[in-house]
Amino acid sequence: MRVGRIDRELRNVDPQATVIFVMNHRSNVDYVLITWLVANRTALSYAVGEWAHVCPLSAMVRAMGAYFIRRGSRNALYRKVLARHVQMTTKAGTTQAIFPEGGLSPDGKVGSARMGLLSYIIEGFEPGDRDVVFLPVGLGYDRVLEDRVLVEAAASGSRRFRNRPVRVAGHALNFLWQRMLGRTKGFGTAAAAFGAPISLRAYLDGGGTVEGLGDRLMTAIRAVVPVLPVPLVARALGDGAASREELGDRGAALIARLEDAGAMLNLPQGGLAMILAEGLDPLIRRGLVSQNLQPAAQERALLTFYANAVPDPLAATRQT
Repeated sequence: MRVGRIDRELRNVDPQATVIFVMNHRSNVDYVLITWLVANRTALSYAVGEWAHVCPLSAMVRAMGAYFIRRGSRNALYRKVLARHVQMTTKAGTTQAIFPEGGLSPDGKVGSARMGLLSYIIEGFEPGDRDVVFLPVGLGYDRVLEDRVLVEAAASGSRRFRNRPVRVAGHALNFLWQRMLGRTKGFGTAAAAFGAPISLRAYLDGGGTVEGLGDRLMTAIRAVVPVLPVPLVARALGDGAASREELGDRGAALIARLEDAGAMLNLPQGGLAMILAEGLDPLIRRGLVSQNLQPAAQERALLTFYANAVPDPLAATRQT
């Protein structure tokens, strides 16, 4: 686990303000990760979809401060009660966490904001209330546990992911067995970075709109999503490389462009050799890339999923 940049402006946040963490949604592990990161400072309240409403997962999720919502519900009364719950929680100063995308990213990219919970917060905000401060958080992983499920969902054009308890239990038991035998290298690195806080009062005083807030928050989140070794190598590899030296040269050029664009790099010390060791070797072990550095034909979609986690340097430059 690595923590990247923590913006200095966080020191100036009004201690009476309601702080709301807004994050990209890469994995169901996000809930555990962000709860663990802030556990020594605050407790979080966050909304979870019905996917987690299964025993014993539901009990664990509730213990971490979550409440379940029915995202697909069109019941007007339910929506009104949910909106009032979010507004009362915000007015009370409860620290919250929101995934504005509304669901896991099926293609590895940071998507656009769905304005459900954000719109409730803005609609309930009044000039005399305590300020609401949004804290952009970027999350990144070398290995997303649900990657194949997400890629399958993207191929089908659906954002609905079925719970497969037997499949999950099988993978978990296999991992534990491999761990006992010393045959697994783990899942690589997970990383988080914290961007500059955004005051809702200041935003509204400047004439901001609900839709504009969603765009601003997602731009701020994209700016701090950490670039890790596996996604970096997947992006640099493209359609294949003739040698590790060629791949290293591509990686170095990509790193230089990302640095110029102000991207959040979270890479190991030790130069390109260490980056390739942490980024390329896991792809080879999983069979996504062959020993001669060619993407496996049947795994191209999965490789693209990881490559998409790396921001486009040109787009990042335009945003800054």
